[in-house]
Amino acid sequence: MLRRSRRPLALAATLAAVILVSAAPAAAEPVQVAAEDSIDGVLNNIRNLIMGVAAGLATVMLSVGAVIRMMATGDPGEIERSNRAFKSAGWGYGIAALAPLIVSLLQGIVGE
Repeated sequence: MLRRSRRPLALAATLAAVILVSAAPAAAEPVQVAAEDSIDGVLNNIRNLIMGVAAGLATVMLSVGAVIRMMATGDPGEIERSNRAFKSAGWGYGIAALAPLIVSLLQGIVGE
């Protein structure tokens, strides 16, 4: 049985981490958060946060699934791993798409 090394995947993950860390600005300016005066503004900020985080994580999972699929070389176990990553990406994009509906439900409950 052919035994595959995990070294290329570890190397790719390390390279991606180095690129992400080096892309960060050296002297980042502090983020100023505006205080919201209404519950509607707070809920809109929550919606934007949910959409941003879900879409970002889904994109990462989509990329991971693609890398796993490219490196699978026909191994059924690796292909199944990539399918699970693609499924996770689909769930993330679905949650990002449904975030406005979730916030609308919260607005109805709160009475805003």
